[in-house]
Amino acid sequence: MTPSVWSRNPPLIERHPDNPILTAADWPYRANTVFNPGATMLLDGTTLLLCRVEDMRGHSHLTVARSKDGISNWEIDNEPTLLPDIENFTEELWGIEDPRITYVPELEQYAILYTSYSRGGPGVSMAMTRDFRTFERLGVVMSPEDKDAALLPRRIHGEWALIHRPVGFMGAHMWISFSNDLKHWGTHKLMLEARRGAWWDANKIGLCNPPIETPRGWLAVYHGVRQTCAGCIYRLGLALFDLEAPETCLIRGDEWIFGAETDYELVGDVGNVVFPCGHVVQPDGDTLRLYYGAADHCVAMATTRISSLLDWLDRHGHHYVTRQSDGEVDGQGHYRDHDQRL
Repeated sequence: MTPSVWSRNPPLIERHPDNPILTAADWPYRANTVFNPGATMLLDGTTLLLCRVEDMRGHSHLTVARSKDGISNWEIDNEPTLLPDIENFTEELWGIEDPRITYVPELEQYAILYTSYSRGGPGVSMAMTRDFRTFERLGVVMSPEDKDAALLPRRIHGEWALIHRPVGFMGAHMWISFSNDLKHWGTHKLMLEARRGAWWDANKIGLCNPPIETPRGWLAVYHGVRQTCAGCIYRLGLALFDLEAPETCLIRGDEWIFGAETDYELVGDVGNVVFPCGHVVQPDGDTLRLYYGAADHCVAMATTRISSLLDWLDRHGHHYVTRQSDGEVDGQGHYRDHDQRL
């Protein structure tokens, strides 16, 4: 453990002082909670959030909120923007949840990956849109139990790449899959494992907002879930993946970088939860706004810098390299495989 672990440093991620920026009280129609929004910046500079809205039955749908400054004066659609379509997509029976938005330049469309809650459990569905008013549903792309999915914005060696989080008897880990047509997915590869034991991200992890492409690699914010006697605690961590082989983890942080601290994060329908599904990179190309659900009942925003996150990984992360025949750790503190950090 490095000495820096014991020092008090300025927060890496700063909460906005006006948090929460959106609650059910702001909604133009009756809702129980509003949280876990996908986010994007439109061509005119407007910030668009696609919010998960839970109704009084406990079922969720998605509604758009727009703001010129990304903080205040939100213009919210007067009725749900995207409702479950049970007649044509039966997998949406119990609602649609937790959208991640990726703009895909090649298609000149936004890809929305969301959780469709079926009788068989939560799965991953996809929809495409150009204007967030009309949508083309592609249906289920990953069957239950699977969620926490986002599409990379460009092809990797000619194929689309989808990050997702299936659940199996060995835990819940991040995987990546590939497709030629966005509908049929294969070449499934393990991307990042949940650790074991007492780690903050033991047994269950998942992608938060879509990965951010940087010159050094795909920067991913992920959540880890710690099971305690008092319930689950959701916190955020960082990892960096290879640009042309995104299944390859280059650096992974050992510590969490953001967790529930304020009243609106600690108390709600599900307390001790911070859960960003969306981000917006500001025009300077470095300032990063994370839009997150707090305690499953409201929307909050926090700010950091991409350069600061990469610097934090350099100082606090461990590198992964391809396993060699001896399976040993080299003298530079690089780990030959994930198991040595689990």
